[in-house]
Amino acid sequence: MVRARQWMVSTVSLILAAGFFGGFAGAWHPAGDSLAVFRIPIAVVFALWVIWSPLPAWLRWSVAVLCLAAMTQIVAQKYVSHPSGTVAVYQKNLLFENDQVAALAADIRAADPDIVTLQEVTSRNASLLRELRAEYPHQASCALVRWARVAILSRWPVDGEICIEKQGLVGINVESPQGAFWAVSLHAYWPWPHDQAAQMDTLLPVLAELEGPVVIAGDFNMVPWSHVLRRLSATTQTHRAGPLFSTLSKLGAPLPIDHVFAPMGGAATARPLLGSDHRGVLANVFVFDP
Repeated sequence: MVRARQWMVSTVSLILAAGFFGGFAGAWHPAGDSLAVFRIPIAVVFALWVIWSPLPAWLRWSVAVLCLAAMTQIVAQKYVSHPSGTVAVYQKNLLFENDQVAALAADIRAADPDIVTLQEVTSRNASLLRELRAEYPHQASCALVRWARVAILSRWPVDGEICIEKQGLVGINVESPQGAFWAVSLHAYWPWPHDQAAQMDTLLPVLAELEGPVVIAGDFNMVPWSHVLRRLSATTQTHRAGPLFSTLSKLGAPLPIDHVFAPMGGAATARPLLGSDHRGVLANVFVFDP
């Protein structure tokens, strides 16, 4: 009985350790980023398990401190103050079956952004683009799959666009009063075992070649402390607008996976669901030096 208990404690401890430390291994395998999504719940369970286990005291409390540090690093991002920039971006995954077009249009008009980025544009909600054409006459879209597109809208004139079909990226070269910059709408695939890593391997070289400042907004299906988003930030020389807040709830877990990145970051706030499973994000970002 004692040996069986020791075996159980060791086995569960190893599984939890693999889940916790594996979440920091996204640079070596995309499964690491998948584990990073659940870093807080894994850390909580791991810490509670080892504290009450018969493992040596030095090991129990060392693991508990590591888990606490990992959780604190994430939770602290919710309370960091971010200055508000001069370019307003409204980001929204519409949800493919959403038909609350009037409510969505009203919320976008109330937010009065300069750029609107949309994902899961389908026949059910595509009339939103027509509804907003008077305020945002410069529009572009690109197919992610046969029945859904990503789109981007601008109140300012546009000089050029890019579309990477089946990779969820559409971008426009915006001629703002402050100067020209690229604005990009992105819908990333789900992480491993799905194709997010391969998708980013395709898209990041494209983003790296864009001339001038870049603003990237979208449904990244990934948390900001992941390797893939740190890689995107470094490649595009952008920073995420904060603070941290959840935009999607999955199996009861709050997930911050919709983001806006800009050269000098900015301040972001959440918008209502309005028929979607994703909350919108309104970010006031810095594109040019103040």
